[in-house]
Amino acid sequence: MKKAIFPGSFDPITLGHVDIINRGVTLFDEIIIAIGENSSKDFMFSLEQRINFIERKFKDNPKVRVMNYSGLTIDFCKEVGVDFILRGLRNPVDFEFEKAMAQTNRHLSALETVFLLTSSQTSFISSSIVREIISHGGDFKKLVPNSVSL
Repeated sequence: MKKAIFPGSFDPITLGHVDIINRGVTLFDEIIIAIGENSSKDFMFSLEQRINFIERKFKDNPKVRVMNYSGLTIDFCKEVGVDFILRGLRNPVDFEFEKAMAQTNRHLSALETVFLLTSSQTSFISSSIVREIISHGGDFKKLVPNSVSL
């Protein structure tokens, strides 16, 4: 069984994330959306809210599940028996950062990283942009799945 994790903070999950997950399930038997805990980061949404947003969005897809973890992503992968990390690329800046992470992960473990380019319809969306829109009372609904609510 080919399993992958799709790690991130998902604060909140966006349509860009959904695009990568929906395309990723065609490549893998299971995708674990892995919400990383980062004590140095201030989140807009609680861990419980973020899990709920994702679980509601993918409730009808048995190939997708949600877990949270702390520590190194490679250690979490070993813990849950995953050999692949799924990542989305929006632009050249993402590529450079993700390439360095993938090479580090491969150097430290046997993990392979699979990159999918975001669709042109979602390549401009990021969680930080969504949070900024929310913090100013703007209409963020076109950028996130319907499961994301305030």
